[in-house]
Amino acid sequence: MKINLSGHHVDVTDTVKQHVDEKFAKIASHFPTLISLDIIIAKEHGEYDVEIRTNYEGTRIAAKGTDLVMYPAISSAAKKLDAALKHRKGQLKADLHDKPDVTAPEIAYEKVQEMDLR
Repeated sequence: MKINLSGHHVDVTDTVKQHVDEKFAKIASHFPTLISLDIIIAKEHGEYDVEIRTNYEGTRIAAKGTDLVMYPAISSAAKKLDAALKHRKGQLKADLHDKPDVTAPEIAYEKVQEMDLR
């Protein structure tokens, strides 16, 4: 999985890159069809905002984490992304299951016709 890491008013050092790689290694192993992550780390008004965007199975998924310290903000965004990806994976699995068919709509129609609804 390719991680595109950029900073807005933040220097992206090797330590930050290493931390991001460690945080998203688990996500990469759980979701092998993920091709890339776009991560933007921004500092606005003394608070770090981490925004993550990706495409997963035809859907655009985004997560955002904020904190006064950069590393907890990255962790928060990673947790939210993991939850969103699990939710999407569950939706895809649910679509594979057979839905029950309505067995007797004609019978219900006949019963209504037999009733005297006047």
